[in-house]
Amino acid sequence: MKKILALMLVLMMVTGCGKSPENVVETYLKKYKTLDSEVLVDLEDVIDKENLSKNQEEKYRDILKKQYKDLAYKILEEEYDDEVSYVTVQIEVYDLYKVQNDAHLYLENNRSLFLDEDGEYDSDKFMDYKLDKMKDTTDRIEYTITFTVMKEDGEYVVSQPTPDDLLKIHGIYNYDLN
Repeated sequence: MKKILALMLVLMMVTGCGKSPENVVETYLKKYKTLDSEVLVDLEDVIDKENLSKNQEEKYRDILKKQYKDLAYKILEEEYDDEVSYVTVQIEVYDLYKVQNDAHLYLENNRSLFLDEDGEYDSDKFMDYKLDKMKDTTDRIEYTITFTVMKEDGEYVVSQPTPDDLLKIHGIYNYDLN
């Protein structure tokens, strides 16, 4: 029994108490899946940048929470370079980018459906339509993200993902540009 405990202690010291770069990235992604408080604060920042009514904000909040909870991921590889590690992950999220594009095409072909009683375009009607489509989508897409993991004070920490990688997590990355 003492040998087993000693072996476990040595393994924990060698592996940094189980906090490998891969483990740190998994913890980072699990924060999305569990709607961790840090993620929810960032979610509010995303919502605040949009021009939405209170009702639309609530719909969008629910859409993003669903996106985060249903995020699926698989670690593909891990590379080391001195104090920096690169962890490549394949994620699967709802394809909200496609939904937004489809909604804009629908608007182009059916503009009369989004007019107010004075015959003027009503952006709120369109936004409600688009948010409803985003909420109902089941289409999913896979992206590959390479997370940079730095060693700071002896601990591995995920560096801030690129703006494109955050768009991928949100499912709104413009993949038509590639």
